[in-house]
Amino acid sequence: MTRTNRLGAAIAVAAAIACASSGCAVIPVSGPFTIDEGDGGGSMSKPFQRMIAIPPRPRWTPQEVVDGLRAAMAAYDGDTRVLMQYLTPEAQHAWSPDGPVTVIDNGYKVAYDPKNTAEQSAFTLTGTQVARIEDDDRYVPANADLSWKFTVVKTPQGGYRISSITDPDTGRPVRGLLLTRADVDRAYRATNLYYLNSPPGSEGADTNRLVVDRVRLRVRPTESFAETIVERLLKGPSQALQGAVYSVFPPEMRVVSVRQADERVVITLSGPLAAYEAIERPLKLQLRWSLSDNNVVNGREIEVHLDGDTAEPVTVEANLKDTGQDPAVSQAYYTSRGAVRSIDQEGPGLPVQGPAGQPNTANTDLTVSAQGDLVAARSKAGGIWVSRVAADGKWERWIQGDYQDLTPPSWHRDGTLWTYDRRSGTVLRCYPSGGRGAERVAAPALDGLDVTSLRIARDGVRVAVTIGKNEVRVGALTRSTGSPMLANFQPLVLPDSQGKEDITDIAWHDGEHLLVLSNNKASQSVKEVNVGDGTTETLPGYKDRFESLAALGDHILGNTADEILEFNLDKQGWSPKINADVGPPIFPLG
Repeated sequence: MTRTNRLGAAIAVAAAIACASSGCAVIPVSGPFTIDEGDGGGSMSKPFQRMIAIPPRPRWTPQEVVDGLRAAMAAYDGDTRVLMQYLTPEAQHAWSPDGPVTVIDNGYKVAYDPKNTAEQSAFTLTGTQVARIEDDDRYVPANADLSWKFTVVKTPQGGYRISSITDPDTGRPVRGLLLTRADVDRAYRATNLYYLNSPPGSEGADTNRLVVDRVRLRVRPTESFAETIVERLLKGPSQALQGAVYSVFPPEMRVVSVRQADERVVITLSGPLAAYEAIERPLKLQLRWSLSDNNVVNGREIEVHLDGDTAEPVTVEANLKDTGQDPAVSQAYYTSRGAVRSIDQEGPGLPVQGPAGQPNTANTDLTVSAQGDLVAARSKAGGIWVSRVAADGKWERWIQGDYQDLTPPSWHRDGTLWTYDRRSGTVLRCYPSGGRGAERVAAPALDGLDVTSLRIARDGVRVAVTIGKNEVRVGALTRSTGSPMLANFQPLVLPDSQGKEDITDIAWHDGEHLLVLSNNKASQSVKEVNVGDGTTETLPGYKDRFESLAALGDHILGNTADEILEFNLDKQGWSPKINADVGPPIFPLG
């Protein structure tokens, strides 16, 4: 960056910070920070703008000291020396940058206490909290009012320092960094880390599948982003997936170095590691996808060395594929008068074999298993029923219960079938292929809640539930206690809804994205939400209201009362697919 460009950037950011406060002047360019251009070269790094904080100046006003502390928070890279210079000794003991990061909208305001004097001033920052970055790097969306009070005092040396940072309503000290959304966009990167759905070395068709854990990582000027990713991967999954996923890397494993050598990337690790033969493929998968899915070291081989080990390094191929990922295209189905029919390229296809392909008005909420060989339904006669997709198939009841008490069934990729019994307040699952009937699954986080639907994600780990009419929560199927349990539930914050929209349907697009269909009196919305950090895309609407959704790969289907439509990614609009005798569309799982 040239000096002119750097100066212009500094003015722009300084103005943005200063003018966000009410009735304040723009901080001079020589004010609380400068901007330097981060390392944007090389496939191991991410381009970024680095803010460099400077200590408070003797001639700064109290307002400039507060703005300077805010800028120093935005520039914080783990070194507290500059930050602490803004605080009195007492405040240095009371406040710490450690803990969750509070993220506010860019349009915050600062109000000045009319009782301010030359010796002491108070400034109250108010805004909307939009997120929180937890200690485990999860980005948790929020939508709440926020206020921080900064008290500034004159020092014996003549300058100003901040003596306390408190909640103005309670008077209690607050801790942690306060960043704007723009600060986070500049200094952090949304990052997908990959873990395993089964213990490393497990055998079987449904093992060694990757599960994504989305976090926000700060770009560090002292290391490549590739090294930042590997270091965070070794720490293990975030709380959202604790107890639900596995890693080849034990907790004691550390990164010695990540460096570039010709056309290769060499990763040297230190610590105990199981025999390469047992974990080689899952190790390759975790590293390759955690780096390449974040556009780091794309197209390069990776060599993994164990510090002090003379064995041959593990080579991770540049084009390693995850064979456990679902195909981009799978057979689509729809229901017509209670029968399951396929959807062809041109429109309506043939009914599936057996009784599942025959009209049956008693069956609702039909769903297809991962292999397409089983169909489940919630019956108005009571219970959850299953039929094989075969000429000699027959409907058999696998879960007992009244129709209104059971939520629509949801297949797990391991062949189990799940529902929630609202009368008893319990999660139930059965295993039709294995001949195992209904059994209870612990879900203490759902006790006492009005669960209206339950959907297992295609990764076999995440689970989404609707609570009442207006709330969605996302959790995980954990196994840390030896028995399966649904846990780690967190509310899914939907932008602009504020709990005022009725949730009509939810459907998993993949293991990371959830489609949410919601209605209010005036309109309807279809949102695709990344459950890892709440990133939301709102799809264009349609002239008629949708009743349900289904998605897989590049395909999103929805049905109105009269037709089934497909969302066209190129045209960003809905195209009619079937327009007679239609019911909900179906993809296997989801």
